[in-house]
Amino acid sequence: MVRGLYTAYTGMANEQKRLDIISNNLANAATTGYKVQNVTSQSFDNLLTIKVKDSSEAYNDRPIGYMSLGVKLGETYTDQSQGSLRQTGNTYDMALEGKGFFTMEVTDRAGSVSTQYTRNGSFTMTKDGQLVDEDGNHLMGESGEITIPTDAVNVVVDATGVIYADNAYVDTLKITDFEDYDYLTNVGDTRYKALEGAVETVAGGSVRQGYTEQSNVNVVSQMVNMINITRAYEANQKIISSVDKTLDLAVNSVGRV
Repeated sequence: MVRGLYTAYTGMANEQKRLDIISNNLANAATTGYKVQNVTSQSFDNLLTIKVKDSSEAYNDRPIGYMSLGVKLGETYTDQSQGSLRQTGNTYDMALEGKGFFTMEVTDRAGSVSTQYTRNGSFTMTKDGQLVDEDGNHLMGESGEITIPTDAVNVVVDATGVIYADNAYVDTLKITDFEDYDYLTNVGDTRYKALEGAVETVAGGSVRQGYTEQSNVNVVSQMVNMINITRAYEANQKIISSVDKTLDLAVNSVGRV
């Protein structure tokens, strides 16, 4: 009976985590460059149950089967599939069509500088001509931080990431890709950091100036999943209620006989 309570509890905890992830997906359905996250579920490792000192077995220990302890979260992963492109017409809005990430130089509050990656191509130019994201992080080119001449009238970024200002070469966007996206960890909603062991490869995506890549969240699918999770959560609640009533009868009714 107590094992039934624990098993139902693991189910509720699992569904709560799944609901948190889906809620975050829905909250970022309109976030530029956001990639939907998903989670898998798996059972706990089975335990071997043994009949101990039972008279029917001549008091010899005998294995009687395996017992599961419930469910646990498996892998939380990010779906890196292409989102739709939306035309904005803004000079410094850029989208990647295909694989790859924009390379960013990010400075945290402690002043530490790190390299991170994003598909959010909504950039602006500072008064000094540097291209930055909404948090002030610098967009990187092959030569370092990208700086556009502040007096440039016509800035063009071609499909290969080459930047021209008034027909003069400025820099080339540093587009990075990886062999295995499992070596990327989320930093915020749209940025990623490469873990030790990540192997960089040549990015095959092309740059679309004047566009941004939208979130790849399917709102209808996420809502359906949320309904299913809610029902599973309620089912586990009912199991706990049923086991609790059974224990109450065993202790307060049968125990008085």
